[in-house]
Amino acid sequence: MNVTDAIADILAREGVEHLIGFPSNPLFDDNAAAEAGIRPIVVRQERTGAHMLDGIARVTSGEQVGAFACQHGPGTENSVGGIAQAYAESAPFVAIPAGYSRAKTNTDPKFSSLINYQHVTKTAEQLTDPESVDEMFRRAFQAARNGRQRPSLVEVPKDVFREEIDEVEYTPTSSARSAPDPNAIPEIVDVLLDADDPVINAGQGVHYAEAWDELQELAELLEAPVATTLNGKSAFPEDHPLSLGAGSKSEPRALNRFLERADAVFGIGCSFTTTAYGITMPDGKTVIHSTLDAGDIDKDVESDYSLVGDAKLTLAAIVDEVRDRLDDDSRGRFDDVADEIAAIDEAWLGDWEDKLTADETPINPYRVVYELDRVLDKGEVIATADAGNARDFMAPFFEVTEPLSYVGWGKTTQLGYGLGLMMGAKLAHPEKTCVHVMGDGAIGMTGMDFETAAREDIPVLEIVLNNFEMASYDTPFSGHYADFAESMGGYGERVEDPNTVAEAIQRGVEKTKAGTPVLLEFLTSKETALSRPDLD
Repeated sequence: MNVTDAIADILAREGVEHLIGFPSNPLFDDNAAAEAGIRPIVVRQERTGAHMLDGIARVTSGEQVGAFACQHGPGTENSVGGIAQAYAESAPFVAIPAGYSRAKTNTDPKFSSLINYQHVTKTAEQLTDPESVDEMFRRAFQAARNGRQRPSLVEVPKDVFREEIDEVEYTPTSSARSAPDPNAIPEIVDVLLDADDPVINAGQGVHYAEAWDELQELAELLEAPVATTLNGKSAFPEDHPLSLGAGSKSEPRALNRFLERADAVFGIGCSFTTTAYGITMPDGKTVIHSTLDAGDIDKDVESDYSLVGDAKLTLAAIVDEVRDRLDDDSRGRFDDVADEIAAIDEAWLGDWEDKLTADETPINPYRVVYELDRVLDKGEVIATADAGNARDFMAPFFEVTEPLSYVGWGKTTQLGYGLGLMMGAKLAHPEKTCVHVMGDGAIGMTGMDFETAAREDIPVLEIVLNNFEMASYDTPFSGHYADFAESMGGYGERVEDPNTVAEAIQRGVEKTKAGTPVLLEFLTSKETALSRPDLD
């Protein structure tokens, strides 16, 4: 067999279902992936392919590790952003870019994935010895699957792909969980039980560990409110009486109120990275930080106590200790905490009602979010919002109730990221309605891949908030995106009347259920108001 066929066989044995990217790469060109039973998907832009694999990983709790492939040279140069984004968001897949032939690998100015991707991948290796293909890919998949999950990379020089080798005997890799130090649990439970106003901050690690039940049980035992990071949004049901919503640039009012008053903050499955798109940790709090990656502890926020381990195992250990200590006794504050959250939420939503239900034209973007929140079946939806105002409108006002029903992100993020995320989500969960809200800046970055959705039968629901301007930068844009969607083989509809927003969304959902990707273009006002603590 040759190296190309060996790689395809390894991918199949590892359970890879999709090879996504762009030719020229023999895994596509020689039909090797398809012959191994892997679905090849060619995108219009390389980074969208990486975003799709990111989305697959995120909505499967990191269990589906896919594969990305692209051309040497320009393909690898174009792919950096998508792989860097997946690295920042801890999304695992294995990237297999082609490289220049071994004789030319180090000839200036040829682009080397091995050198240039080292800071945005968990591991980066170059396959120069064809006979080591099995061990190199085993290392890549092992790294991607275990610990803090992130992309791994194996660059294959283009002359290596067609080298003949002996038949490969490959055993798939496995995943392992790490538990926290059991001796540290009692002291941390002391702190949690002694706190008068504890707050739990749950991150994406709760999703990857599938620790949703344990998180809810701990919150109810402690009778403590729960905030999530934007990556962790949907880790705790936002219709639960103890939910504070997701911390972001724009967030529910109750989150900041309770965080300011907290005497202890327990971060579980989060990095506590200081970012404009996360919670701002006030000074003077007792901080307990539990994460899978020890490198995050004390990185931005100084912790008083720490635990390193899988979120599910950590929460289970803490829950067992708390339950034993309480012995079925109530803390006696559940109703008071829940009533206070409900009162703050009621006043906050009352202050925003005029925007959420506005009848003005152009349509207020908050009206679109309000109708999405009201119309969509939360048990059947996976949603995301793109960078910029779309994120800020959606994060506080689109309520999610089911685990993995929202794909958020926590660091700097490329415009157009969400299209690939939801295409990946739809591949992983074809039974779900996968919804992406973006602005007219984002669609300009990756919009051509709407054609990929049509060509590959990936019926996503795209919502474009078109105010003919790039956010607050006063840069005019133009375009008729609904017509564009029709020209690309999907369904497009332009909506100008606020009173028809809900029915347009309903039509869009039905079209996606019938197998057609949909783009709904809402002509919106240049809204700038955000739900910020300093404004509330």
